[in-house]
Order: sequence, then C-alpha cells, then structure tokens
Amino acid sequence: MLTNYHVIEGANRGIQVMLSNKKTYTAKVIGTDRAHDLALLQISAPNLSPVTLANSAELAVGQEVYAIGNPFGLNGTMTRGIISSIRSIKTGDGAPIEDAIQTDAAINPGNSGGPLLNSHGEVIGINTMIASNGAEQSSGIGFAIPINTAKAVLADLTRYGRVKRPSLGIVSYAIGPDLAEQMGLAADSGVLIQRVLPGGAAERAGLRGGNEQAYVGNTPIMLGGDLIVAIDGQQITDPQDISGIMDKHQAGDTISVTILRGRRQITLKLILGEAKTT
Repeated sequence: MLTNYHVIEGANRGIQVMLSNKKTYTAKVIGTDRAHDLALLQISAPNLSPVTLANSAELAVGQEVYAIGNPFGLNGTMTRGIISSIRSIKTGDGAPIEDAIQTDAAINPGNSGGPLLNSHGEVIGINTMIASNGAEQSSGIGFAIPINTAKAVLADLTRYGRVKRPSLGIVSYAIGPDLAEQMGLAADSGVLIQRVLPGGAAERAGLRGGNEQAYVGNTPIMLGGDLIVAIDGQQITDPQDISGIMDKHQAGDTISVTILRGRRQITLKLILGEAKTT
C-alpha cells in the first residue's frame, strides 16, 4: 500500500495498519521515496481488494474529486471538492513535485497518505499537504501527489527499496530574458550549466560547464557553459522543468538534450545517470 513518507517517518516501534473491518496488521516498509514524500508498505491480510489507479495526466481544473482519510482522528471521513489547479509545489524538504493536484476538498492533519479519488472511485492522487498560513487546519488549499508520479517509482520501490532517480549530472542556473540579454545569449531563457559532475551523464555526453566567474547581484555564477534550451523537444526555462522530465524517466534512459554553445545550437544524445544520494 502507498502512503506518505512523512506518515511513517520515525516509526521506530513498528507500523500498524487498521483496515475498515477494524482488524490491525503490522506493516513492513518495502521502500521509501523521501523526495516525493512516498512510502510503500506491505501487510499480510486476506481478501484485500486493490483500488484502481487512474491516469493523472488526464485531469482537468474544475473536475470533481473526493478525499478520504482520518482528519483529527475521525476515521473514514470523506470530503468533496474540485481540482483547483495543477501546479508545481515543494515538499517540506524543498524537493519539487511537478503536476501536483491542488484541491479545495477539505484536507486536514490525518488525511496525509489517503487517496484523492475521481467521480469513478479511481485514485488520482495521494493527499500530502495543505497551505494553511500557519494554522494546522484546512484553508481550502490542499495538495495531492499525482498518482502518475507514484506509479513511475513503484517498480524501483518494490525492487530496490528506494528510487534510482535519474540525473543529468549538472549544477545549473536558470536564465530569464533580462539576464539572457545582458549576457548576449542567443536565447531568451534556458538553464545555464555551471559545472558538470565528474563521471556524470553530462560529462559523458560532452556537455560543458562554465569557465568564467561573474555575479548576479551578490550571487556568483559561472559563465561560458552550455545553455540547455530543450530536452526531448520540450522547452526548458528553469531547473524545475528538468525535474519534471526526470520524473518521467529512469536511470539508463536515453534523452535528447538541445543546447546553445555560444550561438551554435547542438542536440546531443545523453544516457541518464543515477542521482547521488546522501
């Protein structure tokens, strides 16, 4: 079963799962993905019926949704709302979650890890956090991890107990129109490679980092590196665009990276490496 990582984090005395029939089972942690706030658990219980996982790429703003959870300990609570937006958010650890589902369905402490359902009873997301301006209760702005994000990492969680997250192997800096004009770049925006990590995918593909230090305000940046403008034909304007593409791939996949080297546009094939974890 899928839940949030923050729900089971620090559970040193074991994890207990209570089903709707009030029977309790000890759960085993199969794998965790802290970056996306996901955890995969296993229990030994008979006659379980799996829920149907929908395709969260097909969601639309205004679509009716239902959240199920145990807000403030009130077991088996369902709330109803709509999809308010599809947007990029950051977890408590600062990791980006692309295409997160924003909803006005009431989500409160105790809803975390519960399903967000469409009108057919299919799971479209996993309820994970609220925007509450400091108050620990619903303000009508809740978020769910899109179920496609969870489906993309399930195989790794099951096989390895962790996610072998793909990586370009770069340190980068987002370039907007104003800065691009000041730097005399041949594009309005993109991601400037500050440096390539030794042994990483970018280095193996021949991408180049900067070689001249400058400052944007008080922030040091390196100039002279390749400017990434597209990956697999999708425009890249900031590192979050890259993170969203990485969510759809696995380490070992081959992608096409379009760069500007000076004023020359080049497209290179790159085999994604595995992100280093600490």
